[in-house]
Amino acid sequence: MEMMIVAGEASGDAHAAELMIELRRRHPDLRFFGCGGPRMAGAGGELLVSASELAVVGLAEVVRHLPRIHGLLRRLRRALRQRRPMAVILVDFPDFNLRLAAAAAAAGIPAIYFVSPQLWAWRSGRVRQIQRHVKRMICIFPFEQEFYKTHGVEVDSVGHPLVERIASATLPSPQEFRSAQGISSSSTIVALLPGSRRRELEFHLPSMLEAARCLHAERDIDFVLPVAATLDRAMVEAQIPPPMRGYTHLVDSTNAYAAVAHARLAVVASGTATVETALLGTPMIVVYRLSRLSYQMGRRMVKLPRYAMVNLIAGREVVPELIQSEFEPGAIVDWAHRLLEDGPSRNQMILDLDEVRRRLGAPGAIARAASAVESALALGTA
Repeated sequence: MEMMIVAGEASGDAHAAELMIELRRRHPDLRFFGCGGPRMAGAGGELLVSASELAVVGLAEVVRHLPRIHGLLRRLRRALRQRRPMAVILVDFPDFNLRLAAAAAAAGIPAIYFVSPQLWAWRSGRVRQIQRHVKRMICIFPFEQEFYKTHGVEVDSVGHPLVERIASATLPSPQEFRSAQGISSSSTIVALLPGSRRRELEFHLPSMLEAARCLHAERDIDFVLPVAATLDRAMVEAQIPPPMRGYTHLVDSTNAYAAVAHARLAVVASGTATVETALLGTPMIVVYRLSRLSYQMGRRMVKLPRYAMVNLIAGREVVPELIQSEFEPGAIVDWAHRLLEDGPSRNQMILDLDEVRRRLGAPGAIARAASAVESALALGTA
């Protein structure tokens, strides 16, 4: 009763860990091995490869790291052949995981894909690999199911795991949070979420901090910066100029939701954090920057008019996107002026984020995903 499960990013690590726990609750003899992060390890997974070894941002950067990445892929392929698990569960991370899906198919081992690759956004031709090598696709966004049905892929749509995770989170009161972080009761809180990878931190944090410095000069603002579990706290702290440390507070990842929930505004790197921020109901400015080469390479392949997942779910721009050259401290400051104050921009965004929350479905996504895995493998519930 073994399954291989592979997640290469912080968000995938969390989703995979929850799925492991639910499947083991139903099937106590089940064991997991593969690739992941601290959440999967904490859930009892045997990590043959750490997700931190795969944390590379940008197409050009990936090219430089290909020999190492291929070595890690070979390690997992070898384990697949030697241990022959009953199934392979692949969590997002498509360029790596689609290769594992092919290896699983060649070995006669069913592959189940949890959290769809964004094929509807770019490189849609990869759907042919899924048609050939993936037994069941499990989607978490409402607009994905039709795409796979159109291409003849067996698909389940289960809703987003974050809905239940955030709904069930126990958060401190605003007063408790402020007291724990040393923030006065009178100041405004703004959250800074630069991303969960070191390269994202390098690309995003300097501009965020410059905007924070400008805003603090204008009004009484404290900034909270949740540190992802995949990042070293000392490394993050070292990037904050000493004059800013009195009003820029590093927050442990376990308090990240509280930091965002109690903030009046968040500046968020595009990715899963934008969905979390929407579910917490906090107005946001979405930012992202890649190396120039990676951006030029990616722009030729991406077919979408918008990048932020919140905007894709809504089907229109409900939060501002400052991407690449538009991601400048002055632009963050301008949008902050509009969104910190009560008024049309802030009020409309709050209404739009409520619509996004409704579109993400009801709690219970992980339980539905576990049922989809059982259905795909004809597993009876213990």
